[in-house]
Amino acid sequence: MKKIYIASPLFNDSEIAYNKKIKQLLSSYFQVFLPQDDAGKIVDLVKGGMKIELAGRKMFDDDLKAMKESDIILIILDGRVIDEGAAFELGYMFAQKKECYGFQTDIRKPYLTGNNPMITYSCKKIFKDTKELLGWAKDYNKS
Repeated sequence: MKKIYIASPLFNDSEIAYNKKIKQLLSSYFQVFLPQDDAGKIVDLVKGGMKIELAGRKMFDDDLKAMKESDIILIILDGRVIDEGAAFELGYMFAQKKECYGFQTDIRKPYLTGNNPMITYSCKKIFKDTKELLGWAKDYNKS
């Protein structure tokens, strides 16, 4: 089973719940790495007593390791602007020649022409809804 890395914002309860929903949808088809679940959150590490610099470095190192071990990235593109951490993760995975996909149900785009071309053209496809995403996941594993 291929490993998929979900790159997404995770800074409020709505984003965290949404990410978990996407993970749940894909977990029947892929081994899913979701940073908020599988590497933790900086805020939780700091609350647990870790210095912020060490917590940030741990998150960075853990996420890089997970990206190296993953075959695919799915970047969540919803929101008024694309999360800068997720954009970094997409760029990193693209540079590693991993399969890159986007998921954007939000109609808001930063430019009249859509998303930033660096995002758009890094992705093999940007799925518009969960039905399309699940159809791809099912078909992907048939090949």
